[in-house]
Amino acid sequence: MKISSATTAPLIVYFTLAYSLSWIIWFPLYSPALGVKQLPVLPFQHGIGGLGPMIAAFITTWIFEKQKGVKILLWQMVKVKPLLYVLIALLSPFLLAVIAAVMNRGINHRPIELGGLFQAHEFPGFNFISFFVYNLFFFGFGEEVGWRGFALPRLQARYNALWASVILTLFWAVWHWPLFLYRPGFTQMGVAGALGWLFSLLTGSILLTWLYNSSKASILICAIFHSTVDIAFLADFADQQIINYMGMLITIWGIGTIVFFGYRHLSRGARIAREYS
Repeated sequence: MKISSATTAPLIVYFTLAYSLSWIIWFPLYSPALGVKQLPVLPFQHGIGGLGPMIAAFITTWIFEKQKGVKILLWQMVKVKPLLYVLIALLSPFLLAVIAAVMNRGINHRPIELGGLFQAHEFPGFNFISFFVYNLFFFGFGEEVGWRGFALPRLQARYNALWASVILTLFWAVWHWPLFLYRPGFTQMGVAGALGWLFSLLTGSILLTWLYNSSKASILICAIFHSTVDIAFLADFADQQIINYMGMLITIWGIGTIVFFGYRHLSRGARIAREYS
């Protein structure tokens, strides 16, 4: 099934802007890998680049839907009901970390150590609240206003929720391309690591689609979940085996979501779709 031209044009504009804005902002960070050195780097420049999808979503929405579309996006950014999904988004990644630590204890006979869960290796001076606010703004809202708030409902207008999530994962993955040139953890990835990362991105995309559809299009809930997952998986655990078990658990969760809710909507209700513009 093909996407209509009315849906295609906004998506083309959106993805072009999202890539262009983020990649231009990140350029001083990855330019040394391309032979361009000593460009000035701003504080938190990596985070600023994470705002590209959000800025692209608002620009594209204004182009095609004007003030009405922008108001819808803004409302979705503060929509908190149903409260259950706010709690799931906020607490579930940390619950997974606790379960993973218990599994590590039972399987590998390692002590349960969660001291690094609320510590940011990248920002040692940040406490948990500071790191959460940083992630929520730059990568929670910065990404989810675009990926889920703008792109997902337009993809779901022509595809079932699972297939829309797969397609969006591919575009989301390409957006990360510059990180493989400068970002610790990405630069060391081999082919196997990159494939594992892509699969984890797909799992995250499926769970975010479930949250978006189940919450009736709450970008806030998606942004919170994006942030807490990032914090949990970037935790400075003494035993990194905990991260591996967390990855296994969230994969099981993603598969269970497909089985329990069905691939068509990934929700008890209908998937959220934007047929026009």
